[in-house]
Amino acid sequence: MQEFAAMKLRMEEMQKEAEKLKQMQAEVDSASGASVEAGGAAEGTDESKEAVDSRSIYIGNVDYSATPEEIQAHFRSCGTINRVTILCDKWTGHPKGFAYVEFADPSLVSTALVLNDSLFKGRLIKVTAKRTNIPGMSARGRGRGRGYDPRGGRGGYRGGFRGRATYRG
Repeated sequence: MQEFAAMKLRMEEMQKEAEKLKQMQAEVDSASGASVEAGGAAEGTDESKEAVDSRSIYIGNVDYSATPEEIQAHFRSCGTINRVTILCDKWTGHPKGFAYVEFADPSLVSTALVLNDSLFKGRLIKVTAKRTNIPGMSARGRGRGRGYDPRGGRGGYRGGFRGRATYRG
């Protein structure tokens, strides 16, 4: 019975702490101008994602030791930069070798594309306009699973002799 009471008390403490965190997050979001949903997460509509993507670039072949400040310094000549994002592996925390740069204005993307094949930390980087990700649309597959055969088969073994050789003439 004491364990149950202690557990209930701990749950109440956790709920109070969660409420404080939600309130602090709401204050931070209101200060930065971001909209907040009931769940406490920033709202991300498709229109806003497309607007951000239209003023962002993808940078490939980025050196693993690169920092956001170094990337920002490399692209500073293109115009005002809002954000630099270096993607990392979620398991190891190591950089994946590519980054995104968000500019203040969509017209700055074309000036940044001039830096394609430029040298950054001893590597030729690939700079392209960021594409808008459409959920459910995979570049590799066609949504038919593995081993798709357009003739109606399921892939794998395609005929020939299987089994014991018995001839009864």
